[in-house]
Parts: sequence; structure tokens; C-alpha cells
Amino acid sequence: MSASTALLVIDVQESFRHRPYFTDDEMNAYLVRQQRLIDGAKAAGIAIVQIFHVEDEGPFSDASGYVVPFAGLKLEADAVFRKTRHSALAGTPLEIWLRERGIGHLLVSGIRTEQCCETTTRHASDVGFTVDYVSEATHTFAMEDRHGRIWSPAEIRARTELVLDGRFARIVTIDEALADLSAKKAA
Repeated sequence: MSASTALLVIDVQESFRHRPYFTDDEMNAYLVRQQRLIDGAKAAGIAIVQIFHVEDEGPFSDASGYVVPFAGLKLEADAVFRKTRHSALAGTPLEIWLRERGIGHLLVSGIRTEQCCETTTRHASDVGFTVDYVSEATHTFAMEDRHGRIWSPAEIRARTELVLDGRFARIVTIDEALADLSAKKAA
């Protein structure tokens, strides 16, 4: 699996600090988990792909200076892609890059759990990739629905796991993802 696997690190960028919904709640713990997954992937010798979301204006614009990795995140990517849509595969050469390298298995991680991470997972599954969704290596923020109910990040993660698991991806913990990578590397 290691030669045919890639870790996607989606939108882990300073831009989020400049959105009105941003809070530091759970951010440091998330970054520790994300770093652990990155370090484990690097040790297993799999490709690490960094994805940045860019927009024409605001904190996600190149002009803002915030389209950079979150402070403290250490990542030497094998490839970097910039996207303008929710899916990292839409409108980018990512799919071509993966297929040229024989990569058919993806580990999905990053920010936001229910948006770009979930959308990339669904898209990847639909075009034939096998996807492990590393839910604990994703992060999101509380959201209010149209009825005024506030959904916590934990509820959003649970909902995302529910709709992806067994349909578009296998939901895995960091420990499970790293154990799979170690087993395949040893084989």
C-alpha cells in the first residue's frame, strides 16, 4: 500500500484564523494529531500532498498572505496544489498527479471536516480511489443550521463519519491508518 498511497493534507492554512467563526478551541489538539499523521506518513514513505484553498478576495486570497500552513505545522510535501473549489480533485491536476504515480489509495485529513475534506472524499471515491477518512485528523468549527440549532464540531464529525463510512470511505483513526501503513511497509 505505501507506494500506492498518498496522504492529503487539505486546507490546513492560516486563512481560517481570519474568518469570523474561527476559534482556537481544539485547534492545538488537532494540529498535534495532524502532525502525528504527517510524521507517520513520512516515516512510512508515502507521498504527502498539501492542498491550499484560494479565492479572489479575503483571507483565502494570495494577496492576504494567509494562504500558508498553520503556524507550527511541519510539512515537507511531495506536491502542493491550489484549489478554488471544495474538492481537491476539482479543477486541479491532483488526479493526474496521483494516477501518474500509481496512487490508488488516499488518506484524507485537514480542515473543514464537512466541507473540503468530505467533498474531496466523495469525489475521490466516485472517480475510483480507495479512501481512508482519518476523521480525528480533520478539524471544523461550530455551525448554525437554518433552524437556529448550533452543531458542535463533535456532532459535525459524527455526521460526516455516518454519511461517508462504508459508502465513500473507510473511517479510520490515526493509529489505524499508521498501523496499516507500517504493515504494508513491512510486507
